[in-house]
Amino acid sequence: MQKILNNLRYDLPASVVVFFVALPLCLGVALASGAPLLSGIISGIVGGIICGKISGSQLGVSGPAAGLAIIVFNYITALGSFESFLVATMLAGIIQIIMGSLKLGTIAYYFPSSVIKGMLCGIGIIIIIKQIPHALGYDTNIAKDFENYLDQSIATTFNETIQNLTPNAIIISIISLTILIVWENYISKKVRKLKILPAPLIVVVIGIIMSKFVDLANHQIVQLPLFSDGKDFLNQISRPNFEALKNPAIYEMALVIAIVASIETLLCVEATDKLDPMKRITPTNLELKAQGISNFLSGLFGGLPITQIIVRSSANISFGAKSKNSTILHGFFLLICALAIPNILNMIPLASLASILLIVGYKLSHPKIFLKTYKLGYEQFVPFITTIIAMIVFDLLKGVMLGMLISVIFILLHNFRNAYERTIDQEGKNHQHFINLAEEVSFLNKGAILQLLNNIPENSRVTIDGTKSKIIDYDIYEIIKDFQSNAKSKSIELTLKGINLNKI
Repeated sequence: MQKILNNLRYDLPASVVVFFVALPLCLGVALASGAPLLSGIISGIVGGIICGKISGSQLGVSGPAAGLAIIVFNYITALGSFESFLVATMLAGIIQIIMGSLKLGTIAYYFPSSVIKGMLCGIGIIIIIKQIPHALGYDTNIAKDFENYLDQSIATTFNETIQNLTPNAIIISIISLTILIVWENYISKKVRKLKILPAPLIVVVIGIIMSKFVDLANHQIVQLPLFSDGKDFLNQISRPNFEALKNPAIYEMALVIAIVASIETLLCVEATDKLDPMKRITPTNLELKAQGISNFLSGLFGGLPITQIIVRSSANISFGAKSKNSTILHGFFLLICALAIPNILNMIPLASLASILLIVGYKLSHPKIFLKTYKLGYEQFVPFITTIIAMIVFDLLKGVMLGMLISVIFILLHNFRNAYERTIDQEGKNHQHFINLAEEVSFLNKGAILQLLNNIPENSRVTIDGTKSKIIDYDIYEIIKDFQSNAKSKSIELTLKGINLNKI
């Protein structure tokens, strides 16, 4: 108890900052997801209070993630209702609990970094595309079907753009973007005391003030339900439609959500542990269970899928948090906010939230990431760019699968090339060929080794050394035995080291 009280003087101020960062992002992620805005607040509450309590991460902060927004948007559209999607979120939570129980906390390490970078960049680009209508104040019908809008001819698109622009929304977006860029890059760096005020909160406050002086349509501002008390709050939240369990697609959706949410969480856990001044290590299997329980409860109570989030976690660390109490307190602040001041939240222009998300999307898909990956070589860049393009053209799952496929092809090519090391001593009449096999020689190397042995000239001396090999596939033994059988007919003197052909 004494330790909690000692840490509270650090955790309380940090929790206030995290709350200020989380509030606009909770609303913004819900907006990008095409879900009720209240669902973003609910998932923030669950991520803070429930996940914060169960998790072994002392400084990590969980909540609705921008990285899942596009998946959520597409799945809500495919299922036809947010209530049906909540079932997928609950199932995803169950899958994560199972993953944690099976000790799959290292799953993120089996995805190539190029594919993960491509996935995050693709998400950033799609977020930008989907927030343009809200930033420009387009009519809601166009905003809901923006992809079809982009598919129209240039002339038609231009004409409809002019007709559906909302100047007031554009002004708010321009001012919001300016504040976000200037505040984060200049003001907060030069005036250290102002660093405690996160730029998204400033944007939201300015947006509320501006909404009092400009005309905006109802669909261009936040519309949270108003609650008379806690019971009324519970009565008005969305409930899962368990009829969706009859839809086979719901299980595939749940699996995708669970995998992507787990990867995002585990990557964030790794980054957060590195930032922790005390260098505490988060138990990843426990983290998966905590995220799973939280996602199950978030879906049950009408919230979005949850992951641990680096933006909030790094803010928590930067402002001196010492324990998980900071995370838990920020969850209670979100709960109090939803119950006490929904009328104030309903004054926030969607253009303000869209501007915040445009910056989030830009950071996820920053041009420097493309340039840096390109400089790493084509073996990193090709899977990276393939993932991005496939995500935009198809969807996230197909994008990641295609990126993984390209990465596997490069691995196989490496394996094909590095099956052996060959040296030739050309002194004397009979050339001496030394062939040192790699540590692992599989059937994939069959063609390369067969071609090598077939091209050895007559009257040569050949030494095949497998002493360093840990695994030699049966197919390779067969090739070597056949070569041994034919060697005499070509006057080839063969010596084997570390290779026991009696196995076949």
